[in-house]
Amino acid sequence: MNDLIFVSMENWDDVWRRNQFLCATLARRFPGMKILFVGLPLNVSHHVRHGTISKLREPMRQPVPGLPNIIVARTVKLLPDSIAATRKINEVIARVHLRRLIRELGLRNPILWLNPHSAVHMAGAMNESRVIYDITDDWALMPSLGSAERALIEQQDRELAARADLVIVCSEALEKSRAGRCADIMLLPNGVDANHYAEVCTAPVSREWPGPVFGYTGTMHSDRTDARLILDLARAFPRGSVVLVGPDHWAASERGMLAAQPNIHMTGPVPYRKIPETMAQFDVCIVPHVETRFTESLNPIKLWEYLAGGKPIVSTNIAGFRDYPHLCRIASGSVAFIAACRAALCEVEELPAARVAEARRHTWEVRVDALLEKLEQLKWIPPALCPAGAIS
Repeated sequence: MNDLIFVSMENWDDVWRRNQFLCATLARRFPGMKILFVGLPLNVSHHVRHGTISKLREPMRQPVPGLPNIIVARTVKLLPDSIAATRKINEVIARVHLRRLIRELGLRNPILWLNPHSAVHMAGAMNESRVIYDITDDWALMPSLGSAERALIEQQDRELAARADLVIVCSEALEKSRAGRCADIMLLPNGVDANHYAEVCTAPVSREWPGPVFGYTGTMHSDRTDARLILDLARAFPRGSVVLVGPDHWAASERGMLAAQPNIHMTGPVPYRKIPETMAQFDVCIVPHVETRFTESLNPIKLWEYLAGGKPIVSTNIAGFRDYPHLCRIASGSVAFIAACRAALCEVEELPAARVAEARRHTWEVRVDALLEKLEQLKWIPPALCPAGAIS
């Protein structure tokens, strides 16, 4: 298997997402393969402006504990990206930095895997053998974007899709929108480490919050999460709790509105290893997402993680969850959502086992099997590396 340069939209931290799962699975499968995982650039101008210069002393390169063939690195962004000229300077600095790292690590004919559309400038400049563009969200559809920012994202996305040897997408909506823009496309949904969630339904529970507990895990911001729906749910169950677990990117007005409701609890990010014990305290796993073209482009990892935990699930009418109406309650609007949450508290006993069984069909190992089969079809890897019975 070729070495891999994986340019991510997130840093490698305790909150695991698609990129960490894919890289970790590949690293375990191919211990001789070197993976350079490139996180977010160290933003010098930002830290200078905000008086957080101590952040500039964070390590720029380090191994991943337990995965010695993954090296995590960051480039440096000296100037703001808001001006085209300074953005080009930042791009040059990033390319020079990465080429030096590639030489120092001795990467062999690496595949360049690009997650951010803004990394289009790296395609063809890293001495790579192939380029993969992995699209996980249709960022240009975010309602909060200004027109100039939206136009730049659309331009970068279109150019990178055209230049990539393979475009990977995580949802059917992304597959439909990108199919005519690229040489080859593959639908690779998100997955789950099902074993990690095996004890969510069976582990002894010590409650931190009054029940019933309606819990959400994931990043929270107004382009994705419906603050008003969350508030209505909390008011409908004043003796219960709504627990929001994950990074908080709310606007100040939304954060203040939610914080003022006494039975809404925002924990902030919880390390991946502790998510199952947190979910074990939920009576119902909720997905209070807004219903927009942006959320329609997603394949939420929490779909598979919620299924693997076996708990009752209530979601708004969004992609992914609506495909499993027999395992998830789908409801639009506060009245219907609250009613579905009430019903979820009294569901039949057979559903937890059915959810877990479905999740086990969508593990990260299954996803990597499908990826390797695709790469074998493209003749990027020899057939011996593609497992027998891989799912396409």
